[in-house]
Amino acid sequence: MVCCLSFSAGAQVDTVRHLPTDTLVFRKDSLSELPASPAFLKDTIAWNLNPKREKKFWRASAEWFLAQAFPASFNRFITKDPYSYISFQNFLDHQRFSAWDWDDNQFTTNQIDHPFHGQIYFNAFRSNGYNFYQSSLATLAGSYIWETAGETQHPSINDLVNTTFGGIVMGEMMHRVSRNILARNRSDHNRIGNEIVATIVNPINGLNRLLDGKWGKRIDDYYGADSSIISAEVDVGIRRFDAKEGDFLNEGKNAFYGRLRFRYSNGDHNYKRPFDQFSVNLELGNGDSSFINAVNVHALLYGAKFFKSQKGDHYGTLNAHYDFYNNDAFFYGAQSLNYNWLSEFKYKKGSRLNLSVGAGAVILAAVPDPYLLYGASRNYNYGPGASYRFRGELMLFNRFMINADYNGGVFFTISGTDSYYILHGLNVEGSLRVWKRWSINLSSGYFNLQGHFKDHQYPDFNREYPYGRLSVGYNIFF
Repeated sequence: MVCCLSFSAGAQVDTVRHLPTDTLVFRKDSLSELPASPAFLKDTIAWNLNPKREKKFWRASAEWFLAQAFPASFNRFITKDPYSYISFQNFLDHQRFSAWDWDDNQFTTNQIDHPFHGQIYFNAFRSNGYNFYQSSLATLAGSYIWETAGETQHPSINDLVNTTFGGIVMGEMMHRVSRNILARNRSDHNRIGNEIVATIVNPINGLNRLLDGKWGKRIDDYYGADSSIISAEVDVGIRRFDAKEGDFLNEGKNAFYGRLRFRYSNGDHNYKRPFDQFSVNLELGNGDSSFINAVNVHALLYGAKFFKSQKGDHYGTLNAHYDFYNNDAFFYGAQSLNYNWLSEFKYKKGSRLNLSVGAGAVILAAVPDPYLLYGASRNYNYGPGASYRFRGELMLFNRFMINADYNGGVFFTISGTDSYYILHGLNVEGSLRVWKRWSINLSSGYFNLQGHFKDHQYPDFNREYPYGRLSVGYNIFF
C-alpha cells in the first residue's frame, strides 16, 4: 500500500490504550516497523475521537473564489496574457462539449503546478469544516470554473484531470500532515514552532487558524483527537546512472542522490476512510536535465480485511497513485487507480514477509514524443492505459531488509502522435540498520520506456535508465 522504510530504535508497539467503545489499533505496517508511540498519543483517549467541526461556507467560498481571482488578475493586469481577456460570452461558449481540447503547456506546469493549484480549492473547504468528499467536489468545481471561465482559450481536458485528481491527493495529504503536527499543541512546549511548520505544510489552514484567533493557542477537540503516526527516512548518498548506453557500471556517471520517504498511518481501526494510510517518495539528484527525479504518492481510498491465516493477514485495497519521473532518459507523469492484494506474514524475532500485487486503470498519462511539438511547448502525448504493480519485502530480525518494487504500465495516445507506450520500473534494495536510527542502503534499478508509433515515418524508440545507489539513511518517527 505504501513505500516507506523505517527501523525501530526501541520497543515495538502494536496497540495503544483505547476506550472500551473504541478500537484504536495500530498494526505493524506492511512497509515500516512502528516504534513506541509518541508521547502525545497517550493523551488521545481524553479527547472526543469523532469531533464535529463548524462548517464555514462563506469563508470557504471566499477563499475558493480568491484562488480563481488572484491568478486571473495577475495574468490580466501584470503579465497581460492575451488569453486573460475573458468575458461572460467565453464562459457560455465553453459550455459546449466540443469546446474542450488539450493544452500545450510544459510538462512540469501540467504535472506539478496544476495539482498544487487544485489543493488550494480543496483546502479552502477542508480547513473550513468540510469532509473529504465535499472538499473533493469543490476541487472539481474549481478546476471546471477555471477551465471554462478563467481564460479565453479552449478548456483543457488534461488540466481538469491534473488539477482535480492531483489537487485532491495533494490537498488531503497536506491536511492530514498539518493536523498531525498541530495535535502536539496540548501543552506550551514548542507550540509556536508547531504552528509555523503546520502553516508551511498547509498555508490555507494556517490562515484560517489565524483568522479564528487559534494560531499558537492550545488545540481544540478536532486536532486533539488526531491519532496518526508518521514515520520517515532521509537518505543521502551517491548514484551512478547511464541514460545513453544502458551500462551504468562501465559507461555511467556519478551524481549526488537524496531521498525522502515518509508514511502516514491513522491505524487500521477504520481502513474504509480515504487517506487513513498514504506514503510519499521524493528523489533528488543532479543530472544533465533534471533535479527532481521522482515523486510517487500511494494513498488508501478503501480497504477490507479478507481473512486471517495462521501467520498473516490478507487485505484488499483500492489505492490512488500519482507518479512523476524525470530523468536523463525520459520524463513521465500519470494518475491511476489500482486494486491491490496485500498479504502480511509475521515470524519470530522481528522477521516478516509482505507481498503486494495490484492492477488498475491509468486515468491519464503524459509520455514523451520526440516527433511532436503540440502548440508552443508541448513535446509529449496524453492518453489513458493500464497499470500493474508488485512489491515484496523481507525483514530479518528487525535489522536487515530487502525489498523489490516493480511499477509497469501500458498507455494509448489520444492526444498527440498515434502511438502506444510500455513502461517498466524496477528497484531492488537492501538496507541494514547499523546503529540506532542509522542505516546503510544499497540499491539497483532500471527504468525503461518504449514508444511504438503507428506511422512508419516515426521510428519506435526504447529509452533505458539503469542505475545503482549507495546511501546513508536516518529514520524519524513523529
